[in-house]
Amino acid sequence: MTPLRRHAVLRRVKDITLSTTLSLALLNGSVMLQSCGSNNTDDEQTEQTETSFGRGVRTYITETAPGNFKITDEEQVGPERAGAIVNYYDGHRDTLSVAAAKQLVDSDESTRTYLNNPGGYHHHNGLANVLLWGGLGYMLGRSTAPQYRADEQRYGSGVYANSALYNRSSQIRENVRTSRVTRTTRPSQGRSGFFGGRSRSSSS
Repeated sequence: MTPLRRHAVLRRVKDITLSTTLSLALLNGSVMLQSCGSNNTDDEQTEQTETSFGRGVRTYITETAPGNFKITDEEQVGPERAGAIVNYYDGHRDTLSVAAAKQLVDSDESTRTYLNNPGGYHHHNGLANVLLWGGLGYMLGRSTAPQYRADEQRYGSGVYANSALYNRSSQIRENVRTSRVTRTTRPSQGRSGFFGGRSRSSSS
């Protein structure tokens, strides 16, 4: 093969290689764009809600008989110190954070029923029910139930050791309730990704 012809063949091979490389790069780019577009569509359908409290409550609970609990005191604290201190009938004591109390309320059959189907609720003085109907209940999701206001006194007064304590704690409960702030974040219409989000907040 003459040097001139060999040079021409090599040049043609280089052109083919370059053309193939560019085609693959463009193809990969279009796949990546389609993938991003798909994710953005999912993001537009996603809405995130966060709930926080400006005030908290620490609830003191005593098991007066096996399986029967009563609130014996409540004090207003910062949200980071909120929770419950439980004195059991056998003498041991337990401290529940808001997260631990929430897990108990969500897993207990009775309180879970109230939060999801108030009409099928059967009240009793088990620990989860006392947590739900005391001041801490606002931090555990009680106010998300559709008819909680109508049930406040019906069930709430019975979980306190006496009516005087129930009445004295009313302002604490109200302070916690009104300090609730719900922040909803979702992407703007027609925009998505890092710069397309928008948020709103409300309190109740």
